[in-house]
Amino acid sequence: MSRRGTGCAWRWLAGSLLLAWTGLAWAQGAPQGTLPLLVGQGPGGTSYSVPIQTLLFFTALSFLPAVLLMMTSFTRIVIVLSLMRQALGTQSAPPNQVIVGLSLFLTLFVMGPTLDRVYENAYKPYTDNTISFEEALARGEAPMREFMMRQTRQSDFELFARLGQLGPEVTVENAPLRVLVPAFVISELKTAFQIGFMIFIPFLVIDMIVASVLMSLGMMMLSPVLVALPFKLMLFVLADGWNLLVGSLAASFST
Repeated sequence: MSRRGTGCAWRWLAGSLLLAWTGLAWAQGAPQGTLPLLVGQGPGGTSYSVPIQTLLFFTALSFLPAVLLMMTSFTRIVIVLSLMRQALGTQSAPPNQVIVGLSLFLTLFVMGPTLDRVYENAYKPYTDNTISFEEALARGEAPMREFMMRQTRQSDFELFARLGQLGPEVTVENAPLRVLVPAFVISELKTAFQIGFMIFIPFLVIDMIVASVLMSLGMMMLSPVLVALPFKLMLFVLADGWNLLVGSLAASFST
């Protein structure tokens, strides 16, 4: 993530996401030139009073959690971190707040270059009143579409293209977002579970070894999970597990 993107992340994150995605449902079926601006009056649009503008703005903000989950790297990151906690065998360490918070900041890091492009190409010209809301939506969609295309498997896209009854001339580059987004989500889920499987293997080996040793010693009443937990924690710390895990997660989005 660039230095500039880090410094202004909190300032434009909500605005750039809002600009890129709050009108996606409208943009799928509404004719050109009829999308109203969230604030003020667009070219040929309708002027709204301040209370209506405020209502529209906060209604649009309610879609941000779904956008963050479905169209960014958040899904893969939070699932892998959750599986990491389960593999360690710790019930509530790290707690859910830490998992979600770390996932959010890693998402900002991974999505930094993409969000920089959304801000420079769409949000900033729109706030300067140099482009219309419809053009800002189109410009903001392009970087997000490029990011999702890089992470979407062809088989997943073909599944939703077939379910959506799209013609053979429709490719991942020009497919509507209603097809690209679910294909991107299931690709992220598959990748997250593949990474989780690799994470579970060394800890599963430790559990099997501890269970075999306890059984051979006749300690049937002693829980193998309780005995294996310190060894798994020691292995994770000695291997610098957080560094390896977070580094591998960030690198997995560079393809």
